[in-house]
Amino acid sequence: MPVTAGAARRRDFPKIVNALGTVRSIDSVAVQPRVTGAIVKVEFSPGQAVRKDQELFLIDPRPYQAALDQAKAQLAHDEAALQEAQVDLTRYQTLEKQKSIAGQQAQDQAYVVQQDEGTVELDHANVETAQLNLDYCHIAAPIAGRAGALLVDLGNLVGPQTGQSASASSGSGSSGSGQTSGGNTLVSITQLQPIYVNFSVAQTLLQQILRNQSAGALEADAYSQTGKLLEKGQVSLIDNQVNTTTGTVMLQATFANADNALWPGEFVRVKLIIAIMHDVVTVPAAAVMAGANGSYVYVIGSQGKVDRAAVEVAARHGGVAVISKGLSGGEKIVTDGQYRLVNGVRVSIEPTQPGAVSTQNQISEQ
Repeated sequence: MPVTAGAARRRDFPKIVNALGTVRSIDSVAVQPRVTGAIVKVEFSPGQAVRKDQELFLIDPRPYQAALDQAKAQLAHDEAALQEAQVDLTRYQTLEKQKSIAGQQAQDQAYVVQQDEGTVELDHANVETAQLNLDYCHIAAPIAGRAGALLVDLGNLVGPQTGQSASASSGSGSSGSGQTSGGNTLVSITQLQPIYVNFSVAQTLLQQILRNQSAGALEADAYSQTGKLLEKGQVSLIDNQVNTTTGTVMLQATFANADNALWPGEFVRVKLIIAIMHDVVTVPAAAVMAGANGSYVYVIGSQGKVDRAAVEVAARHGGVAVISKGLSGGEKIVTDGQYRLVNGVRVSIEPTQPGAVSTQNQISEQ
């Protein structure tokens, strides 16, 4: 009987769990104005990558510059009044010591100085507020990422949303874990590098994952729906509870995503390497047959005769089967044509078809 043959080999082989994952951005920000005014400049293109602190919009700064000048002028006026009151207080205190004026007059002047000091402090706060509002006219990117669609046009009058606080640094829109809805959002920015992939695994694997993760971050590879490797990453989060509805636990892997192969919201196939099985027997998965009494393979003897050997399969991945019982390694086995075989049949080994990919090479690449 003509057959194709392979070999049972001992090697280290990864124990892999397959899962469906969703790509998530680490940070997504809805950029919003913090002062009211007309947009006089849009300094980026929608869809382009932006740097952190890169200026995106300019709100008409002239009213806020005028308010700042007015606050500074008022501060200068009140500082002069304070200096005059301090001079008068010094003179009154001298006259009081000389018994030339009543003590009450000197005390009243001390209160005037304290009032003027409070006025000057208030003026300083007004100057800071005016300067802050002027800075808010320059709206910058709070994070590095990719800008989305432009939601306003040049010349539009914009302003802060009532009752919503903004916690970003000077000039930047409010930031958070997700986009903020509302009519005052100017543009959204989504971080792409690095990026997360969330996926779930069965709770029965949790203890093994926790044990191996404590020794070193586990590798998680993201593949497209067509099976193309997109990016290699590492597990960065194991959720702190099991989903009681599905009996699974959520894991999160971090990917550098240098070439933007992963996109937020995309579904990907994840292959999680939870352990490395050392010195195990591996055979091409096509060699393993299923029978009434379990799995088996055909071993080719020295005389070219085949012998049916019962085996136990511990794992399968990438066209490779890991045999935990039944083979010791080094045996020559039938990989194609075994449907026509019975014990004792003599076989002739046909060459591998041109263009066929060796399963053993697949293992080596992994």
